[in-house]
Amino acid sequence: MPNHPFETDVSAYIWDSKYRYRDGEPYEATIQDTWQRVATGVASVESTDAAGWAGHFLDILQDFRFLPGGRILAGAGVPHEVTLFNCFVMGEIEDSMDGIFDALKAGALTMQQGGGVGYDFSTLRPQGVRARRVGGIASGPVSFMRIWDAMCDTLLSTGARRGAMMATLRCDHPDIERYIEAKQHSGALRHFNLSVQVTDAFMEAVKQDTDWPLVFPLRGLHDDVAGDDQIIQRVWSNQRDAEPCRVLRCVQARDLWDRIMRATYAYAEPGVLFVDQINRMNNLGYRERISATNPCGEIPLPPYGACDLGSVNLTRFVRDPFTSRARLDLADIAKTVAVAVRLMDNIIDLSRYPLPAQQDQERGTRRMGLGMTGLADSLIMLGLHYAHDAARQQAAQVMAQICHTAYRTSIDLAREKGTFPCFDKTAYLNSPFVQSLPTDIQQGIAQTGIRNSHLTAIAPTGTISLLANNVSSGLEPVFDFSYRRKILQPDGSYQEYALSDYAWRHWQALQPDEPLPDFFVDAESVSPDDQLQMQAAIQTYVDNAISKTINVPVDYPFAKFKSLYHQAHALGLKGCTTFRPNPVTGEILSAGQAPARHCCSIDREAD
Repeated sequence: MPNHPFETDVSAYIWDSKYRYRDGEPYEATIQDTWQRVATGVASVESTDAAGWAGHFLDILQDFRFLPGGRILAGAGVPHEVTLFNCFVMGEIEDSMDGIFDALKAGALTMQQGGGVGYDFSTLRPQGVRARRVGGIASGPVSFMRIWDAMCDTLLSTGARRGAMMATLRCDHPDIERYIEAKQHSGALRHFNLSVQVTDAFMEAVKQDTDWPLVFPLRGLHDDVAGDDQIIQRVWSNQRDAEPCRVLRCVQARDLWDRIMRATYAYAEPGVLFVDQINRMNNLGYRERISATNPCGEIPLPPYGACDLGSVNLTRFVRDPFTSRARLDLADIAKTVAVAVRLMDNIIDLSRYPLPAQQDQERGTRRMGLGMTGLADSLIMLGLHYAHDAARQQAAQVMAQICHTAYRTSIDLAREKGTFPCFDKTAYLNSPFVQSLPTDIQQGIAQTGIRNSHLTAIAPTGTISLLANNVSSGLEPVFDFSYRRKILQPDGSYQEYALSDYAWRHWQALQPDEPLPDFFVDAESVSPDDQLQMQAAIQTYVDNAISKTINVPVDYPFAKFKSLYHQAHALGLKGCTTFRPNPVTGEILSAGQAPARHCCSIDREAD
């Protein structure tokens, strides 16, 4: 293998600027040194045969076969106090000045060590109401989000890794309209991605065209707070039991839905989290309630949960590409997944944690999110059109292989190292996702237990896919086959790079004079509905969630746009995010434009 297996300048730049360790000895002269550092560091927690496992880990890292999350690549095996987790969901924000600034401090400490953060701001009183305890007038969740945004700016000015934050708010919070409109001006809350927690009850109210009550828990309101005196029961944020909430006012469900849809149509935010589906399909639904996700949405998490991420690079498993014999080597993928699960499980023991509560949560559940990247390029190399049924079937087949191999490996690890501490066999086996798994996996869990509560997720992988010679990211269609892209530099400036797609380059090397076949399709050629169908095909085998941005043309009709979200809900997806070019967030990856600030661009992604 060459010392620098990079086909593009941008791939070498990504390694050099983000993942190469050079602060002292040993100095990493090549990416082979980086892989060796990671493999040795991750194997160091093995109680027996650490050297042997380091060799196995190195085998899957080489040639970009397996791409661990960026924090693992940058931090495994180095002496600094850094976390190896890309992101965290933070604890509940107590509705008091002490509680708010304690939560701000916890977020700052987490981001200082390299972790992105997600918060549910629904626990904060709506603007203008009085508090029960001190009688003060609330300024509302959006006002406090600006403090978080300023904190992130301040950390960046100290040279910390760029910040990524996710905010969520309930669809029945009285400040929901302010939240929907919070990012409709350039520069507003620019370090946040926003999502609305949408419930099944709200979607039914939209369907039935009924009133929708906006409420807040009685425990947080002064006795004289205005309202219609109607009290209803709601399960609030991360609480597991319903509590009395006062109806402060009512809106038309369809009007509120239309405001959400028009905001995301025009400004690409907020996204939508189908929070009931998230909790219904949660393997740990018996002990936790989720109301937030990591910044790009692929890992819904309870308070203090962490993202342990990694992706199988499917392009490295295509055999005889661009021929009638082209195929994915599923057996080799399974071998790689088995080693990758062990590598990622070791990360949980190796990593530093910014807060003790994060360590308790992650080591109690041993959650991970193993997924794939390079799907679109692999489909092209197999001669499959992204929008066709055969492509979706192939994608589902490979994700099933990843999922089922991961679960079987985790069962084996439980036999060797023990189950995750929060494992409750009966409750875990009764969870809907586990019940959808093959019989042998369910039987294995019943007999042996399982090492990890969750195992699969599809991350955006924007940065690590560029590192791996610009393979298509996650499950996204190829953006374009040849284009220019501005990339943020360490000094805050932007440099433009010429980029070419991995599959396109390899086709050109093999058949430079042949026209591109019709299965060479880019994002503009794949309809929003076909992108949604691909996401749905894969979701069946994902126990966490999927980061997917559905690219929508400028002239896409608003009525059809709204229907995408109804389809996403009906298909059982856990969320939906779209991007339509607009004057605030610009064009994704467009040459000559300001760089995109969208949640899944590499300038926003938490590596």
